Amino acid sequence: MFEERPQPEIDALIKSVPEFKQLYQRHKDLDKKVMDAELGVLPIDDTTLGQMKREKLAAKDRLVQLYDQHH
Repeated sequence: MFEERPQPEIDALIKSVPEFKQLYQRHKDLDKKVMDAELGVLPIDDTTLGQMKREKLAAKDRLVQLYDQHH
C-alpha cells in the first residue's frame, strides 16, 4: 500500500501513532479478505464485498492523511 514511501517511516508511524497502527492492520486484513473473495476462496455476496472494498479505501485514505500529517 505504501510501496513508494520508505518502510522505516511507515514502521515508525506504526509504533508511534496508535490510529495508524490500527488502520494499517485493518487495511491489511481487508486486503486479504477482498483478494480471497475475488479468487473464490472466501465465499461472500457482492454487497458484502462492496462494503469491504469501501471500508478498505476509507482506511487507505485515512492512512495517507495520517502519513502526510507526520511528514
